[in-house]
Amino acid sequence: MKDLLISITKGLVDNPDEVSVVVDEPNEEGVTVYHLHVAEDDMGRVIGKQGRIAKAIRVVMRAAATRNDAKISVEID
Repeated sequence: MKDLLISITKGLVDNPDEVSVVVDEPNEEGVTVYHLHVAEDDMGRVIGKQGRIAKAIRVVMRAAATRNDAKISVEID
């Protein structure tokens, strides 16, 4: 899952070396939180107009997690 998020994000940004993901342990509801970190200049590219790209990333990640019987959440830091 982490590799999927990194590969999606690296395709969007100008500085792919600065993309990193921190994964939290599942909380009491079983939701694993993925914290996506990108360069300051690339933040707009990852979020997109009105958050459309960020929403699309979350949808793809949630769909992949559903195939693995997992619950996830993606936060862009």
